[in-house]
Amino acid sequence: MSPIDPSQPPREQSLEILMADDHAIVREGLKRLLESSGRPWRVLEAASGFEALDLLRQRRFDLGIFDLSMPELGGLELIGRVRELHPGMPTMVLTMRAEEQYALRALRAGARGFVTKDAAGRELLDAVDKVLRGGIYVSPAVMDLAVMQLSGGAPDQPLQQLSDRELEVLRRLVGGERPTEIAQSLHLSVKTVSSHKSRIQEKLGLSSTAALVRFGLEHGLGDDDGASAPVPLDGPTP
Repeated sequence: MSPIDPSQPPREQSLEILMADDHAIVREGLKRLLESSGRPWRVLEAASGFEALDLLRQRRFDLGIFDLSMPELGGLELIGRVRELHPGMPTMVLTMRAEEQYALRALRAGARGFVTKDAAGRELLDAVDKVLRGGIYVSPAVMDLAVMQLSGGAPDQPLQQLSDRELEVLRRLVGGERPTEIAQSLHLSVKTVSSHKSRIQEKLGLSSTAALVRFGLEHGLGDDDGASAPVPLDGPTP
């Protein structure tokens, strides 16, 4: 596959996009949006992070668009795997989570774009265009918060103390998963999950599982991963 020429707009090239999301309705909506936009984009789908990883081992794509909260292998870890397999391949995150902490984590992991699933179709297309040209795109909904956080103008967020793995374990605990289920999903031992849970409680100063779950809900870690949220198809189509 020939490299992208940043001097040429994406519509003049034949590009392949890998889209990974565990919700079929989201994949179908996004694929229809991208392929009906008039750009020569071919979209291949993956229903999980591991399925996406299998495809990435077989070939290099021009862009990866990943859901943040897929079971087993989430978007942040998948971005890291892409950097190992195909250095320089751009990736972006499409997620229901608009908090700046997720945007910053995604960008630090190597993502070139961060777009929420409730964005208008026009914004999604603009984001893909910009990332394919070598730029970085962050939804306006989180841009101001992210800039404030990076510049130190926003108050410290307790969740920033957690590693990406600890945040994922916390999210799953808040979502009602048991340690055995989390261990199976993340391919960890139950002992390792318990250790993560203990460190999370220590870092956040929480004395019980109930307090941990309450804290997570108060900080937007509930079940909002987009199972019932199709990708919007509004907005002009070029």
